[in-house]
Amino acid sequence: MTTPHFPLKIAGLSKTDASRAEVFSPFNEQLLGTVEQADKADIETALSTAHDLYKDRSQWLPVVKRIAILEKAVELMKADAESLAIGAAEEGGKPLIDSQVEMARCIDSIRACIDGLRNDAPHTIPMGINPASQHRLTTIRKEPIGVVVAISAFNHPLNLIAHQVGPAIATGCPVIVKPAEKTPLSCFRLVEIFHKAGLPEGWCQALLTQSHEDTESLVTDDRVAFLSFIGSAKVGWYLRSKLAPGTRCALEHGGVAPVIVTEDADIDAAVPGLSKGSFYHAGQVCVSVQRIYAHRSIARQLAEKLAAAAKQLKVGDPVSADTEV
Repeated sequence: MTTPHFPLKIAGLSKTDASRAEVFSPFNEQLLGTVEQADKADIETALSTAHDLYKDRSQWLPVVKRIAILEKAVELMKADAESLAIGAAEEGGKPLIDSQVEMARCIDSIRACIDGLRNDAPHTIPMGINPASQHRLTTIRKEPIGVVVAISAFNHPLNLIAHQVGPAIATGCPVIVKPAEKTPLSCFRLVEIFHKAGLPEGWCQALLTQSHEDTESLVTDDRVAFLSFIGSAKVGWYLRSKLAPGTRCALEHGGVAPVIVTEDADIDAAVPGLSKGSFYHAGQVCVSVQRIYAHRSIARQLAEKLAAAAKQLKVGDPVSADTEV
């Protein structure tokens, strides 16, 4: 079986000498695919392409076109949902049963973008409330903010990309996405789907960089209008401190996910959810159960039942249908 290879998804760029990153299964270390890496010149090409598109209003995609592209993308995702879920399980190590749920959420995330476009109508601002505003009407209309750079995380290689790229496409912003080095294959497959759905290549470009310094140069370029970052607080806050003046951002750094179990709680009803939440993707999820506060009178009983439930979890190959961890 031929190992998949993904070239840089930079509009108009074709290289034969790009360095390649290898992607391995975290379960059995099988080589799953190779992805070309962008150097500084490639990053400049991607930024120039995206910025030129944004500056030329004649090339902006009308709302009706964006809706049609996203609707077609949903159709293509649904048709290929199982293979996309298997691919995400292979490269990320998350069990297939959870990757299938993630794929369903991925599709729903794009549907939410479509719904947002259908319902985001211009609205008026109250006028006539003082002498200066008499006989006046004010309407607000939203426009694309500009070039979006999306830096994504490894643990949801499908849905996180949908969360970051989908809204950029919906709002008419050119987007450059850099997936996590450990799980880039799902991202490149999703970007291919957007292109197949009719999105011009320059409006969604995907790349891996050769170094953290190259990633920083991409993020901090003054042509970037918005940074979407999902990852560690240390890296996110650092990049935020380096953004060009005027660049806005959204940072998602995870959480601490506490659960409180009260004295009168139904322990038997609580344990399945606590067990699933605690061991979901081996705890590598921002909303996994990370701390449990139990009333002293039930703490030992809860701990013993949770330990018993954990012993029943099936550990194994992530693409096996019955694997839970």
